[in-house]
Amino acid sequence: MDKQKIYEELQRLIPKEHIKQDEPLNQYTFTKTGGKADFLVLPSTFEEVQNCILFARENSIPLTLLGNGSNLIIRDGGIRGIVLILSHMDRIYMKDGLIIAESGATIINVSRYALDQSVTGLEFACGIPGSVGGAVYMNAGAYDGDISQVIDSAVVLTDEGELLTLTNEEMELTYRSSLIAKRGYIVLEARFAAKKGDPAAIKARMDELTFLRESKQPLEYPSCGSVFKRPPGYFAGKLIQDSNLQGVSIGGAQVSTKHAGFIINTGNATATDYLNLIKHVQKTVKENFGVDLETEVKIIGEE
Repeated sequence: MDKQKIYEELQRLIPKEHIKQDEPLNQYTFTKTGGKADFLVLPSTFEEVQNCILFARENSIPLTLLGNGSNLIIRDGGIRGIVLILSHMDRIYMKDGLIIAESGATIINVSRYALDQSVTGLEFACGIPGSVGGAVYMNAGAYDGDISQVIDSAVVLTDEGELLTLTNEEMELTYRSSLIAKRGYIVLEARFAAKKGDPAAIKARMDELTFLRESKQPLEYPSCGSVFKRPPGYFAGKLIQDSNLQGVSIGGAQVSTKHAGFIINTGNATATDYLNLIKHVQKTVKENFGVDLETEVKIIGEE
């Protein structure tokens, strides 16, 4: 199916204003890098997501889901086929004693909503920049908290377009992984336990974590957050620091001098700069300490 025909067919499924052709993805990623998407689609309902998946599947069109682009590097060649961004699906509300959050809401906003409702448990998420869908997909966490500790269940879509509700246990949430990631499911909605707490204590903990994050992380620059997973028995940032890699640059990408686990965009970095710097860091740490650093950031797209 040629591109014009795909565009026409998509307009039968999604409002025209929510479909963009040959759209540069650097404006949708936290690193401000990445090539073009053939088609970028911004659905606003479960049904529109479902229709998109079935259309792509029936016509053998590649389909890629982006969260809010926070823990992601898109290569400079961009992404073929259809790219879905669920940022228009961002409702957060209380129902049946649970906090319900649609996939495109930010996990930070869920944390703030929990504070407004005097709900404790989501304080750790007050500085995580990802979407709810992305946070559940990778079991995001910070400061001794993670999604597995607070999520009750999630509504997901399989690659065949089937809606499933998975319990916490069924999601198999482990360190930066889940059954959802392994099977390529799409998170549409997450339901969080609503354990009541003292609003003053909840706010104090969020303020403390915000201070820690702002003082230790290079938030003044575009970045994809923590680049590497924590290797067993080590801290990635410490290994990078001890390898004297802080401040090292390739093109516009630089290992942060503030937090060695971050790679920042100092100006006009390309995704290729990022990837070359990641390889350089991995090679240097391996030579110095014999430790393999595995990326936490997701890397997708064409060269």
